[in-house]
Amino acid sequence: MLATLRGFRPAWLPNDLIAGAMLAAIAIPEQIATARLAGMPPQTGLYAFAAGSIAFALFGSNRYLSVGADSTIAPIFAGSIAALAVAGSAPYPALVGVTALLTGLTLAVAGVLRAGWIADLLSIPVTIGFLAGIAAHIAIGQLPLVLGVPATPGPLLPALVALARNAAHANVASLLIGCGVLAVTLAAERFAPRLPGALLGLVAASVAVVALHLDEHGVAVLGALPAALPRIAFSFVSVRDALQLGPVALIVALVCMLQTSVVLRSFPSNPEAPEDPSGDFAAVGLGSIAAALLGAFAVNASPPRTAIAATSGSRSQLTGVVAVVLVLLVAVFGAHLTADLPLAALGGVLIFVAVRIFRVGDMLRIARLGGDEVWLVVAGALLVIVLPIETGMLLAIVLSLVHGIYIVARPPSTALVRVPGTTIWWPPDGTPSERVPGVLVFAPAAPITFTNGHYIVERLRASIAAAPEPVRLLVIEGSGIIDVDYTGANLLSAEIEALRGRGIAVALARVSGERAQDAAARTGLLAAFGPGHEFRSVHEALEALGPPATS
Repeated sequence: MLATLRGFRPAWLPNDLIAGAMLAAIAIPEQIATARLAGMPPQTGLYAFAAGSIAFALFGSNRYLSVGADSTIAPIFAGSIAALAVAGSAPYPALVGVTALLTGLTLAVAGVLRAGWIADLLSIPVTIGFLAGIAAHIAIGQLPLVLGVPATPGPLLPALVALARNAAHANVASLLIGCGVLAVTLAAERFAPRLPGALLGLVAASVAVVALHLDEHGVAVLGALPAALPRIAFSFVSVRDALQLGPVALIVALVCMLQTSVVLRSFPSNPEAPEDPSGDFAAVGLGSIAAALLGAFAVNASPPRTAIAATSGSRSQLTGVVAVVLVLLVAVFGAHLTADLPLAALGGVLIFVAVRIFRVGDMLRIARLGGDEVWLVVAGALLVIVLPIETGMLLAIVLSLVHGIYIVARPPSTALVRVPGTTIWWPPDGTPSERVPGVLVFAPAAPITFTNGHYIVERLRASIAAAPEPVRLLVIEGSGIIDVDYTGANLLSAEIEALRGRGIAVALARVSGERAQDAAARTGLLAAFGPGHEFRSVHEALEALGPPATS
């Protein structure tokens, strides 16, 4: 506990106080807006921030990371829970609380089991794609507020069609407010990152409503918040409802793990020491559990808020505690400040969040690099946009895993050529090279497992068939073989035996990794090559077994 306060020095206090004030100024409008995105009362966003920040200050290890309500996960659980509530299950807030509890428990268990590696299962292109889909959900969901027209519940595409039909009836004042807040927030981020652009925009919008009596001209306002500190407000649901919420909680927990890992890598407490993602997963999970008990919703690590804390001079999690105190003071004594806050302004803030997580620069970079990974971005986005958001998210995760399995299952296995005048064997790349008559050097650049054993054997056969002269010696260059399983070893051993039956000598070279050596010995692959047929280099194999001209 209190890991980030170890070694705390009094000289750090002014920095943490200033950074805490900056963090509160950013968090207040963002948390209120995210609560609306989650379909919850506005004050629950402030309670979620308090729960997440205090839990992480107590149990987290990173000095900068900010935890609270998050616009990335809010649409994920909101859509699924809304469908359950409409179908006659428990009231919506109770379902949200149980989802937060299940999410928190999942993250806590992941932390205890040291499961930080789980976040690495999602590829960057797929992640960018599903974030783009979530950004579309956020932006399109807030456009009715900005336009001042009725919202259409349900799937995203029909809602977009309905919005286009209603656009002609837009309230001009609401539109100007929403666009104005969005413009101020974007300008502050671009030209003065330390200014709380969203807060300034919301204050200006509230002043405009009061001065011009815009609420009398169709501009909807938020109204005053209940002036109260958070209290225990958890509601139980039936076992059936809890089981239905399980898959949603798992998806939300996985997204939290992914985002927390990204934030930890971007803002390490000590750049020279590794971060502890597993421990911090548990701390974020405890934040979600605390938020559930307070009647709020699941929390997550926040990249923009963490960046504000780090760049404002924060030295410890005391920054988050200071921000919580200020946020709760606003919740208790400044609740009336939201009485004239236009909903279009909150919509502008959330559209700004959508713009931030729609990573156009990363998409263009992936497209410029070529290859097929740009289609992973497109597929990840379309899955989340076209399908119900939780289904799309699940399929995007499956897509990432399938892509990873495909890469392992179809490794670049090829015949090598020798660089003239050297003992270096290299894949053909168009530069001058030479071959040794009767010798084939074949490199499977992957672990040999059940996923790719048949493919590697087929590539080996094709390389032997394509050799310009009959092959008398096959050397398998194993620098890329980092592991071997039982199935892969059996398939390759059987092929080695068949090649020997055709009069082809077979050798293994450059399997240097301890794990690969142990696996090859354990599965019988080394025994299949036979004594004296394992070498430290291709050159050694040729000198021992190759034609006389090569020695």
